[in-house]
Amino acid sequence: MSSTTVSPHAAIRVDGLTKRFGRTLAVDDLSLAIPAGEVFGFLGPNGAGKSTTIRLLLGLILPSSGTATVFGVPASDVRRAHRLLAYVPGDVALWPDLTGAEILELLARTGPGVDARYRTELVRRFMLDLDKPAKTYSTGNRQKVALVAAFATRAELLVLDEPTSGLDPLMEQEFRRCVAEARERGQTVFLSSHQLTEVEAVCDRVGILRAGRLVEIAGIPELRRLHRTTVEVGYHGEEPSFVDVPGVVEVERLDRSRLRITLSGPPGPALRVLARADITTVSMREPTLQEIFLDYYGENAR
Repeated sequence: MSSTTVSPHAAIRVDGLTKRFGRTLAVDDLSLAIPAGEVFGFLGPNGAGKSTTIRLLLGLILPSSGTATVFGVPASDVRRAHRLLAYVPGDVALWPDLTGAEILELLARTGPGVDARYRTELVRRFMLDLDKPAKTYSTGNRQKVALVAAFATRAELLVLDEPTSGLDPLMEQEFRRCVAEARERGQTVFLSSHQLTEVEAVCDRVGILRAGRLVEIAGIPELRRLHRTTVEVGYHGEEPSFVDVPGVVEVERLDRSRLRITLSGPPGPALRVLARADITTVSMREPTLQEIFLDYYGENAR
């Protein structure tokens, strides 16, 4: 597989990026830097501003204020910026009368270069029939064509917007392998997704967007430490006391010999209390990214 040539600039940099559509504020003063070689997850529900942000990064629309660059090139300079990136939308539209093979060849000629051997491997791995015209393809197969074209490219940046829409679980696993391989080649991946387990599995950091504003940006472990952890314990004898123990948010008595402790932050102080008690069982559960996400948006997001 070929390696990409990595620019000294941040792969993506946005400063004060804002976009209004009439009275609607779609993206609100967004600032973000994504270094080259990172897999960055971009999360948010419908209407949060994710797609608008991607359209701004692709130069498809212009900001009301602020700036966006791709490896130092203004996103609005589409001709230059698009030489550095490949894009997969969530709903892929293909030329209906061209075969899959013809479409991949056309995209290869118009894009930033392709590793032909790797492309052939990807076609096999995604079990894609290239001899059929695109108008006969299912949603999943159209998505596969776009993914093969993007992952086979030598583009320094891959912008993936809901890229596994229409894929079955087996192909989703293949997608994750491809993201890992892109990282190994030094490519940067900007992944916008509702598949939170997918983001959790492949991303180095995530940003959570709410109503056009970035409400958090951190690594997966860092995000988890910001949120609550549940510990359930069984015990003999005297009930352990968690009065004034740092990080203990709530203690719930499940029955005469079991407690559920809710923690915020590092669990060390609570675990030291448990170490002094006669504990028979213990289980600790970190929040999933799904639960962290719902924390930001409240019960209405459910």
